[in-house]
Amino acid sequence: MKSDKLIVLGVTGSIAAYKAADLCSKLAKEFEVQVIMTENACRFVTPVTFRTLSRRPVITTLWEDESQWRPRHVELADEADFFAVVPATANFLAKAAYGIADDALSTFAATFQGKHLYAPAMNPKMWSHFACQENVRILKERGVAFAGPANGNVACGAAGTGRMIEAVEVQEIIKSLL
Repeated sequence: MKSDKLIVLGVTGSIAAYKAADLCSKLAKEFEVQVIMTENACRFVTPVTFRTLSRRPVITTLWEDESQWRPRHVELADEADFFAVVPATANFLAKAAYGIADDALSTFAATFQGKHLYAPAMNPKMWSHFACQENVRILKERGVAFAGPANGNVACGAAGTGRMIEAVEVQEIIKSLL
């Protein structure tokens, strides 16, 4: 039986965005899923993919539905039960750590008061950079849960910690946090 819980799935611009599509498919079998994509995420996987998998319109901008009197990110923040960003880039982590709200995803992140889970995916040098590690520390202190990253080879050919964990692992973490 499908739960009535609503998971907001944020997708950022990383080659690992294809794993977010797999996760969306898995989650949609058990939960309601609303996808929010950054502009850069749309360069890796199209909103059509996520619309088909989630059976909901995908949010890609703050300005899509001007017929609503109440901003969608505020309304969605009141409706959602959980928020996961998969993959979470260094750029997104920096925005989240410092409350920068300049697109649909970062604005939702700044609005949602429930549980947050971020699954980082980036080059190992980016992950280990002092600024990224400081942002992770800040987010963890604020109660954000992290899923990964894993050690291994990443798409650019580098090896080290920065690889996004597999969708099924993220799914299990989400279920345990719910």
